[in-house]
Amino acid sequence: MKHTHERCQALPFLWPDPPFQVVLVEPEIPQNTGTIARLCAATGTPLHLVGPLGFSLTSSHLRRAGLDYWESVKLARHSHWEEFRKKESEGRSQEPEDWYFSTRGTIPYTAARFKPGDRLIFGSESKGLSDELLAGHESHTLAVPMQVEHVRSLNLAMTVGIVLYEALRQAQE
Repeated sequence: MKHTHERCQALPFLWPDPPFQVVLVEPEIPQNTGTIARLCAATGTPLHLVGPLGFSLTSSHLRRAGLDYWESVKLARHSHWEEFRKKESEGRSQEPEDWYFSTRGTIPYTAARFKPGDRLIFGSESKGLSDELLAGHESHTLAVPMQVEHVRSLNLAMTVGIVLYEALRQAQE
């Protein structure tokens, strides 16, 4: 379904080709995943769901958060990390860069130089990305700065939005 809205103005924007990719590893909250799916539909960004989910893909909360944009989401489901890596590496002449996002990251996301096709990888709301997944990727483990004396982490959907739009901004340069 093509969505047109009288109050919505399409802004001139050069969408990256290939698009960035959002990867959620074991997301737990359907409303966050639904909101991220809507963001992905709005930006033409493929969404990968990896590993066990904390909800059903038919969850009413998931559907409600994504509204009626689900048919516009390029959704891929992977049962585990290794399957994702194998499937996403097939047939590629050049592997995109993987960027991992964690509250344990020591590099601000604004220091990264994102390129079209890069994968933006986020962990679950309660555990984040596992130590095994982050091991050996310190130079690609990024964080969104925050005042840690006040909060432990940002909302997953908010973090994905912040990072994805920074990557899209950089692709305009």
